[in-house]
This record gives sequence, C-alpha cells and structure tokens, in this order.
Amino acid sequence: MPVLRLPLARFMIRIAEDSGWILITHPDHARLAGQFAEHWGNDDFAPPEPRADILAAVYRHDDAWAARDAAPKLTREGRPSAFSRELVGTYSAFEEMDLADYLAVRGRAAALIAEDNPYAALIVSMHTVDLLSEQSDPSGLGEADRARLTQFIADQRRWQSELVLPEAHAAVGTRHRAFEFLQACDSLSLAVCVRYPKPIPLRHRHPDRHGTLQPLVCTPLGGDAYRVAPYPFDRDELLLELPCRRVAGRTFADAGAFQAAWAAAPLTSLSVRIAREGA
Repeated sequence: MPVLRLPLARFMIRIAEDSGWILITHPDHARLAGQFAEHWGNDDFAPPEPRADILAAVYRHDDAWAARDAAPKLTREGRPSAFSRELVGTYSAFEEMDLADYLAVRGRAAALIAEDNPYAALIVSMHTVDLLSEQSDPSGLGEADRARLTQFIADQRRWQSELVLPEAHAAVGTRHRAFEFLQACDSLSLAVCVRYPKPIPLRHRHPDRHGTLQPLVCTPLGGDAYRVAPYPFDRDELLLELPCRRVAGRTFADAGAFQAAWAAAPLTSLSVRIAREGA
C-alpha cells in the first residue's frame, strides 16, 4: 500500500480537470484537517487530549502559508506549482524551491501559534521537523543548503525544548501522541484534497479505547466521498465543505497570467463526505 507524503516545497494543492485545475490553499487544507480532529471520538476511539490545544495545532498548522498561497507560482512547464496525487509516495521534497524562503515559512508556522498556545506550537514544530528529517530527501541540495537545513532542524528542536508547557502536557509520550494525531488528520485531509484514487493508510497507527494501535485506511468511494476504517469519528457520516477555486487553463505563459486567472476564479467549494462502512 502506498505511503502518503505531505506537501513540502510546493504551493497549494491541485486537482487536474479537463479544462483546468481545482486549487486548494494550505490553510484551507489545514482547516479540513481540523474538522476531522474536531469530530474524532466515538465508542471505539477516544478524542485527543489535551483536546483544545491539539485542535488548535491541527487547525492552524499551515497558517504561515496564507501569504504565499495568495500569490501562486508556476512550474517550469507552466502548470500551477502545487502538490498533486501524482506526487504521493514519490515526492521530492526540495524540488524547485528557495530553501531559505521555505524554512522561514516553516519557522513562522510554529512561532505564530506560540504567541497564544505554546503546546500547539510544539506539536506544529514536531510536525515540521518530521517533514524535513523523516519524509524528505535532501540529497539534491548543495552543501550550503544541507548545512542550512541541518541547522534549522537543530534550532527547531532546541526551541521545542525551551517552550514552557503546562506540567500535565509536558510528558514526552503525550506530546508524541499529539504529533501523530496531527499527522493522521493532516494526511486524511491531503488524500481528500488531491482526490487520491486508491485506498491509503493515514499516517501512524492510532490507539482504540482498548489501547490497541490500529492502522486507519482511507478508501475513495467516487467523487469526493471516502470511507475510513476503522472509523474514528463521532457521526456515521461527515459532510464538510472544502473551499477551492476552479482555474481555467492547463498551462500558462507566465506567473502574471496564472495569477490573473487565479484572482478571477470565483471561490467555490467541494462537498466532502466521510463515512463509516455501510453508511
């Protein structure tokens, strides 16, 4: 079964259509993940704890991308520079990217949240470090960028250790579980946002109410409907709206033409359905 990679270097998330693209911003993708987190919890799976802090981390983990997504870029081939289903499991994390600029955005992602929720900021920083250390391939970087990346990861880990957390939240096991939970909701949202066409596991295994670690699998049912099994949510069926823009044209002459098409595209949404088996 393929592994779902998360978007590292690219802007937005895209779905190809015959006449153009469906484009979804990173903050909207994160808000969908946050809705999954908010509905997590039933007779089989407990809701996350500390719930309010973890929900803040999931909802806000991509807030720092808002300014970047407002001015979308093109690939060398003239297509929207965005994560897509074709990159799942094969994504090259540092493809066509200004590394220093990218790391600055990633650093701001946690710093923005730290102002009012240090625990949520810690979880977001752990997510960032995992993306850059466990889910990326730096072999294509030059020596200076590899050193920059290594230093950034070290700085994030040091920053994590310096955060002042409530005593009840400071245990390593508690924070690691919260980090895995964020990544599960994030990966489910990403599968939905790219309309991934095959069954795919969410990141990590997750404890049921008996303490057994369960692999959760997302299976597409057609359109924007999916089944998750085992099912962790509080309703047999979740019906959610995912904001997006439909941009006409498959390729663009330059960034200006693409950004004009993006600005002219009306904001709409995809109607997402997540259901348990038999619902």
